[in-house]
Amino acid sequence: MVNELTAAAAGTITLGGDLTVNRLGYGAMRITGKGIWGPPENKDEAIRTLRRAVELGVNFIDTADSYGPYVSEELIGEALAPYKTGVVIATKAGWERPGPFQWTHNSSPAHMRKALEGSLKRLKLERIDVFQLHTPDHSVSFDASMTALAMMKGEGKIRHVALSNVTLEHIERARKIVPIVSVQNRYSFADREWEGVVNYCEANGIAFIPWAPLAGGRQAHDVLAGVATRLGASPQQVALAWLLKRSPVVLPIPGTSTVKHLEENIAAASLQLPDAEFKKMSEVKPDPVVYR
Repeated sequence: MVNELTAAAAGTITLGGDLTVNRLGYGAMRITGKGIWGPPENKDEAIRTLRRAVELGVNFIDTADSYGPYVSEELIGEALAPYKTGVVIATKAGWERPGPFQWTHNSSPAHMRKALEGSLKRLKLERIDVFQLHTPDHSVSFDASMTALAMMKGEGKIRHVALSNVTLEHIERARKIVPIVSVQNRYSFADREWEGVVNYCEANGIAFIPWAPLAGGRQAHDVLAGVATRLGASPQQVALAWLLKRSPVVLPIPGTSTVKHLEENIAAASLQLPDAEFKKMSEVKPDPVVYR
């Protein structure tokens, strides 16, 4: 049963030794239009959702220049700047959006620098707290992309460097160039392809930020629905509670464009998942799922 409506109930995690945030964040991809393209249908509700998130103790907000493109960052800057003390904004670069539902790679050093400058302007910041490579670009040297981020960190425009959609090899290569404070990969109770990455992050004090927390096939959703019924919670809340229990380095970032759904997600921070239910969910064999 959910007892308290605050992200602080999830506990905290410290990124890079100097940024402590509550362990239930907010992913700002869904405050854009259909297909992650253009403005949201209800801009006022998107703004209210962002502000309500901070009111409820969310102090880690994840976005990317490709969300919209640019729309998500612009809305965050409009809604939250000047930022409340302790609020951490994480953004990404390395994917571009030529149209709805379309993604193209571009993590060249020149593009990463241009993207950073754009993000600083849209977010109304002088420095990005956590700047992530959105995805490796097979047409560009991975080491060159990371070296560019390391240089911009050295210039004071990035506080911490992070990764998204990467393998263990990528993480280890990146750490030889610049410290890495977080990794954001697809992961859920029913989709544990990146289990090894979670374990690596836990062993090395790196935050793991899962996306697609409800991923899985029919069996997974049947199990989820059963646990939710027994606990008097929603399936989404149970899926988030599993992630929070999975490891102290896991930092979920559920996203939504409405205050109502946001409050339902934040309630998961205080949902106590019994060991038996956690075990049952962990034993689910996921069906094949196709992602973007």
